[in-house]
Order: sequence, then structure tokens, then C-alpha cells
Amino acid sequence: MNVIYLGNPTLRKKAKRVEKFDEELKKFIEELTKVMYRDDGVGLAAPQVDESIRVFVYDDGNGLNVVINPEILKRSENKVKMEEGCLSVPGIYADVFRAQSVEVKYFDIEGKEHHKELSDYEARIFQHEFDHLEGVLFIDYLSTAKKAILRSRINKIKKGEVL
Repeated sequence: MNVIYLGNPTLRKKAKRVEKFDEELKKFIEELTKVMYRDDGVGLAAPQVDESIRVFVYDDGNGLNVVINPEILKRSENKVKMEEGCLSVPGIYADVFRAQSVEVKYFDIEGKEHHKELSDYEARIFQHEFDHLEGVLFIDYLSTAKKAILRSRINKIKKGEVL
């Protein structure tokens, strides 16, 4: 299992809901987690490994979180700017404004539902990974001017010229 890059159409699809919480899903999540840690990510969504299902994992420094079929129920009006990067858009880092806190609902690997209020760094990671399930990348939030500056690098990634 490997991370796919900008240009692969799976990254732009809205991922499908998970219907079966079975051994196959558990094995997939184990592999997804290994890839996230191996590639030094703080989060990794299923579409980033060419699986268009609503699953992501993340570690905000407090341990592994497994998120299945997430929903963002509420976003704070207060937005915070912070630099982001992405394993599927290697070598590009840019400031992105996101809600400081979010109220979320999701299921764990056992199919148990969770409701949480996330804030700061954890809320940012959740929103970034959630976007992957919607076919959105962090570079979509950049200004036209910033995208123009990065165009050459973005085009190289799309052509498979990843450094």
C-alpha cells in the first residue's frame, strides 16, 4: 500500500460510506496506519491510498485515532491560520485558514458511534483528512496568486515527477 499523488482521480472523488465493519476493514485500517507512520504523516485518508471509502486515521501526538463515516456537525466561526502539507502533495506547504474547533460524529473500528468537540491542532487534522473524503485538497484553499507561485511544482507532482 502506497500514497497516491495529486493528479490521481481518486483524490478528487467523494468517498463512499463504509457499510461493513469486518475483518477486511480492520486489516485495511492496520495497513493505512502503517503507511501513515512509515511516511511520517499525522493523518492519512483512504483515498490517499487509492481506496475511495470514508475512513481516515490520525495521530495528533496523543495516540492513534480511527475515524469511519465522519460528519462535521458544526464549525466554529473563529478561523485560525496554520501551515499545512499533505503526503499526496509532497513538498508543498502553505498557510490555510480552518475553523478553530469542530463538533464531529464518527464511528470507530467496532462500529461504535462517537460525538466529540475537537479544537486547535486536532480539529485542523480532522478537517484536513475529512476534506480528502470529499475530494478536496488543502491546496484548493490557496489564493490564485499562491497557486500561481506553486504551479510549476504542482504540475510536476501531477506528471508523476515527485521528488
